[in-house]
Amino acid sequence: MTDPVTFFLEIVVMSALSGILGALTGLGGATFLVPLYTLYLGVPIAYASGASLISTIATSSGAASAYVRDRITNVRIGMSLEVATTAGSIVGALTVAYVYSHGLEYVIYLVFGAVLLSQVYVQLTRSRFELPKPVKPDWTTRVFQLYGKYYDHALRREVEYVGVRWWLGETIMFAAGFISGLLGIGSGAMKVLAMDWAMNLPMKVSTTTSNFMIGVTAASGSSIYWIFGYIQPFLAAGTALGVLIGAYVGSKVLVRASNRRIRTVFTAVLVVLGIQMILRGLGYGY
Repeated sequence: MTDPVTFFLEIVVMSALSGILGALTGLGGATFLVPLYTLYLGVPIAYASGASLISTIATSSGAASAYVRDRITNVRIGMSLEVATTAGSIVGALTVAYVYSHGLEYVIYLVFGAVLLSQVYVQLTRSRFELPKPVKPDWTTRVFQLYGKYYDHALRREVEYVGVRWWLGETIMFAAGFISGLLGIGSGAMKVLAMDWAMNLPMKVSTTTSNFMIGVTAASGSSIYWIFGYIQPFLAAGTALGVLIGAYVGSKVLVRASNRRIRTVFTAVLVVLGIQMILRGLGYGY
């Protein structure tokens, strides 16, 4: 059996890697953290999910602050979408008690894998473009002021953008919140999908705004996880430390990387972890 010190170091290293990937892709680290903990460290998924929610708060604090300072995050858009994702998180977390009390953990693995793989098609179809195609503003663009600009270091120029279909983004955000509460993640994949695909925002704006939002979403779900006893302090402490370090490193890398390169990494990791989680849910890999 691994001694506590070694296990703690393994937690920090694994969570730091998750934090880097999470900061680069807007997933908040937890989307990678739960599969890595359960598949490679043997942590029960209930406790991995609880620790990941705590880490998501740390990630959001570490990466989001840097992105806000660099003026890539669109705080206005993030706040307008936060109501739906928070409500969904509470509903999802309340569903967890039924799932675990009835021995349905395999359902979590299958849902987790499906959520990861569902993003692949969208990412592949948009990976050809560094920036989204120009679109005409709609009524939600004007009402919710879905526009902004940021300086892109990779392109070496200022990028202006316009968001559309706020109602579709809000709908996906509720689903993202539900998945967050159910799986114990920040649901950054679906948040990025809502802003990147549904609202036609640039990938960097989607990922950074997602990082800004996931802390609030995770805080809503983590309180319910704590009541159910799914948060183990030792695991959560090491996880928060590692993810915070990784998120800081990832935020420095993101501002220099191209949108297409970020999307390529995002897609590759989604495929690997998604397939592994589904196989675990089907009874393979134990």
